[in-house]
Amino acid sequence: MSNSEAPNAAATILIVDDTQSSVAALEIALAQIPGVEVAFVSSAAEVFRSLKDGSKRVSAIVTDICMPAMNGFELIRQIRADRQTSEIPIVVVTADTNPDTPARTTRLGANAFFTKPFSPAAVRKTLEKLLYAAKP
Repeated sequence: MSNSEAPNAAATILIVDDTQSSVAALEIALAQIPGVEVAFVSSAAEVFRSLKDGSKRVSAIVTDICMPAMNGFELIRQIRADRQTSEIPIVVVTADTNPDTPARTTRLGANAFFTKPFSPAAVRKTLEKLLYAAKP
């Protein structure tokens, strides 16, 4: 895909966050990306159900770190460990203030990191770059 082409019309950006205000801000910003749908879930378990059911082609994941049951670190680790999902771009948007968190998410394979409060426009721009990047 060249930089001028939109992602496949069936492409979905999956937001994983249990904070409604973050989901709402991201949904509004990301819906402006041409050729994508925005869906959201509130837990890592729901991410894996979405990836396995195949009804939507998940093209990118925007995840929080602080979530019930499975945190974002483990979510990233499992997505990267699975050959079928390992190439999906992952953007972290979190209120986690631990100074080690950005480097830890990068080591696990996240493509970008934002702290809350965040700029929805900056997250959108980052996702556009990841989605429109030329594929080998």
